[in-house]
Amino acid sequence: MTTSVTRCPWCGSEPAYVRYHDEEWGVPVHDDRVLFEFLVLESAQAGLSWWTILRKRENYRRAFMDFDPQAVAGFDDADRARLLAEAGIVRNRAKIDAAIGNAASFIAIQAEFGSFAAYQWRFSDGRVVQGERRTLADVPATTPLAEAMAKDLRRRGFRFLGPTVIYAHLQATGVVNDHLLDCFRHDACG
Repeated sequence: MTTSVTRCPWCGSEPAYVRYHDEEWGVPVHDDRVLFEFLVLESAQAGLSWWTILRKRENYRRAFMDFDPQAVAGFDDADRARLLAEAGIVRNRAKIDAAIGNAASFIAIQAEFGSFAAYQWRFSDGRVVQGERRTLADVPATTPLAEAMAKDLRRRGFRFLGPTVIYAHLQATGVVNDHLLDCFRHDACG
């Protein structure tokens, strides 16, 4: 007898994408390095599919020093040239420059708030925002929460992290639980 589970349909049937959905997406994150990783990856995704970026994730980990914000903030022109030559990542100069600049802004937020997690979670008063989505059509591209965080991040010098990208980030890192109501992960991520 086969037991079947219902998942959010966006993850399809590709094993790596299903694993990402089942094990990571929507799980509340409080680890700054993981939050920085998602910010870099989400900004790289702008204009592309998430699946494109997810397939390149290990290459990004190597290229961006396992997403150590201190190391990335210290990247120089030689590092930029290395990243632009790295076939395993999105070789877009503006996105690479944004990732490096965003690392410095990320560190400034850590200094101000004690951690980036403390900063990020304050936008939802430390609670998971429960989505009550029945279909993918019910999931918005952005929300006032994402718009407020994106506006504040821009004010702090971040780039390539507009409201739509930040909403995807908040979903991925579990600030917002947008697993569909019938998805087996909905209750677990709430």
